[in-house]
Amino acid sequence: MSQRTRSRRDDRAEVILDAAGAVLRRGDARALTIDAVAAEAGLSKGGVLHHYASKDALILALVDRKLQHLRAGIAACEAERAGGASGLALGMIEHLRRSYCEEEDFSRALLLASAENPDALAGYRAFVAERLARFEAAEGPAGVGAALFFALLGVVMGRSLGFHDLSAAQIEPLLGALERAAQELG
Repeated sequence: MSQRTRSRRDDRAEVILDAAGAVLRRGDARALTIDAVAAEAGLSKGGVLHHYASKDALILALVDRKLQHLRAGIAACEAERAGGASGLALGMIEHLRRSYCEEEDFSRALLLASAENPDALAGYRAFVAERLARFEAAEGPAGVGAALFFALLGVVMGRSLGFHDLSAAQIEPLLGALERAAQELG
């Protein structure tokens, strides 16, 4: 396969993922169908299936893309902070502060769409496991890193699942308290 053909194929896959994201943003997890994505992308159903063999494959690709974006955002925020044991925690807090109310409908719909997909859940679990391992490895009082991580995860998941609808202004005091706790890590 030539470089040009591969590039065009990769571009088409991105167009399909963008279309799937648009379908999720407008609707909910049930709205995500191959037919809906094909219509949104301006492709045939076969064109979508050529790149993503099933709805589950499409969901898995969306989860992977979301987690890559999340990792990159956290890494960028972490790089802005002082290193040390508290760097990851402070980076995650800053990323959450910057993106707290961003794309909550999409995140909720994607999470619900992936809830019954073991491969997609494996992606989320791997993300949680890698972050938790880094928090647990942080120096500082025993358990503080893991407690910080699960507090941050609870804030995000609570918002994503609609358990609370605290505004960014309302969540700021909590983030400030978590930031002070993170600074204890060193």
